Amino acid sequence: MNEDVFNMEIRKFLKLVGVTSQREIEEAVRGAVKSGKLKGNESLKVRVQLTLDGAGLAKTIEGEIALA
Repeated sequence: MNEDVFNMEIRKFLKLVGVTSQREIEEAVRGAVKSGKLKGNESLKVRVQLTLDGAGLAKTIEGEIALA
């Protein structure tokens, strides 16, 4: 295994995940505020399921996002 290639591939994937996740969260929250489902001052629980096929990884990452 080439550690440099592996590291770069992980970084590319994490960048994709970060950018995509932020955009999706922002759109969902703005839409929920606009529709009245959220007031805009809540804290929202967030959860991501990370799986890595072939390596047996299944990890849930949980957190909270405050809107105000």
